[in-house]
Amino acid sequence: MTDVVLRLSARDLLPGDLESCGWSGSPLHLENVAGQLARARRGEVDYLAVCPPSGVPVAIGGIDYGARRGAGTLMQLAVHPALQSCGIGRFLIGAAERRITSRGLRRAELGVEENNPRARALYERLGYVAYGRQPDSWDESAPDGSVRRCETVCTQMARELRSEA
Repeated sequence: MTDVVLRLSARDLLPGDLESCGWSGSPLHLENVAGQLARARRGEVDYLAVCPPSGVPVAIGGIDYGARRGAGTLMQLAVHPALQSCGIGRFLIGAAERRITSRGLRRAELGVEENNPRARALYERLGYVAYGRQPDSWDESAPDGSVRRCETVCTQMARELRSEA
């Protein structure tokens, strides 16, 4: 077996990228991401795209600076399904953590759905520690085009970050 090495870079997600990010969620999810990009223009969040040399996003995720005082809260992390378990999520989280420390913050937080043990295992490998549970919900497009409400419980996790001085 031959290993394939991807050269990746992280940059701001742009509105024009959304048409190539259908793999990340439903049309309602992409509408929400578009709303997050408006918040990014106001400096409230950062929204990142991880790209190979083609420039087409293969992973996306946001950092909300207003969700928890003194922390950057990672949100809406997604890696293209065909590329999961290749280290791209780790790369995305590292880029997000660098953005957080560049704002002078030293804590990263996130919520992971309790029915997503693979994601939780990644976060634990990266040093995130569970500290609580919280209900979460969002609207999602159903296959028939209707809108349904998804409800879940998320484990809240955090990691103390070091400055990259």
